[in-house]
Amino acid sequence: MKLATLKNGTRDGRLVVVSRDLTRCTDASFLAPTLQAALDDWARIAPHLAALAESLEHGSVPSERFHEHDAMSPLPRAYQWADGSAYVNHVELVRKARGAEMPESFWTDPLMYQGGSDAFLGPRDPIAMADETYGIDMEGEVAVIVDDVPMGASVDEAREAIRLIMLVNDVSLRGLIPAELSKGFGFFQSKPSSAFSPVAVTPDELGEAWDGGRVFLPLIVDYNGKPFGRAEAGVDMTFDFPTLVAHAAKTRPLCAGAIIGSGTVSNKLDGGPGKPVGEGGVGYSCIAEIRMIETINDGGPKTPFMRFGDTVRIEMKDGGGHSIFGAIEQTVQKYEKGA
Repeated sequence: MKLATLKNGTRDGRLVVVSRDLTRCTDASFLAPTLQAALDDWARIAPHLAALAESLEHGSVPSERFHEHDAMSPLPRAYQWADGSAYVNHVELVRKARGAEMPESFWTDPLMYQGGSDAFLGPRDPIAMADETYGIDMEGEVAVIVDDVPMGASVDEAREAIRLIMLVNDVSLRGLIPAELSKGFGFFQSKPSSAFSPVAVTPDELGEAWDGGRVFLPLIVDYNGKPFGRAEAGVDMTFDFPTLVAHAAKTRPLCAGAIIGSGTVSNKLDGGPGKPVGEGGVGYSCIAEIRMIETINDGGPKTPFMRFGDTVRIEMKDGGGHSIFGAIEQTVQKYEKGA
């Protein structure tokens, strides 16, 4: 089934079930007022939501047109948002571009940071920033929402706890990252609010594209209306989602509704850095990566980070070319205090 949260003037929105073709939705707030409420009682609520989804497909319940612009992120705020870096190729390129060796442990021990989860952007909300010199970048990712996960959970236990899957734009401010990391205390100002896809889907909606830990479909990233990334999400993913979830739960339990991200989807090409889509490659899921490759190949970056007026669109389609999660589509705009 596919679930979304519609804007209704409150912080947490209204839960709806969305049709598989993303054209219609039906109110689910009589079962659970919000997605978080549904996740808090998933074992009891999920079968009723699934039955409602089937009724929606058969046209036997009242429905309304589903407009992605009316959707908030499926969880407009969450108790936990932890983002991994499962595509080690991306990390390797970052370090190579600045002349740093990558520790061998990065191939066996996942990187992960704890992001701000008190206010996510909606999938069509603008990216409002005060200054272009912050180095505004998109990061196209996949994420899972889990049920309660006990501390010290095994990878198999973590796999069984995955309830929903969605897409992410993990907005990054590259100009602020170096100084912030140099303090030795991690990201904060350099990682503003992220945005998630209009709908979150249960794993069964992905069919054979979901193997229990990875999504084997290309992540479509368009930048200012042109193809920018077509990286295969299931390829070069060193750590699958159950591994990332178990890593996050090593020293703490995870509450139902916790979100775990994959990190920037990134592919190699013939064992080396990827190529732009226009040159026959699968492109990139963030601007930083093409800048890294430009630095490695040419001695310096050429592609600028996002500027006011630039637009990014992130989507994933099934084998028939149909959108699965709806699209994240955001334009960078000047932040005006009080506007």
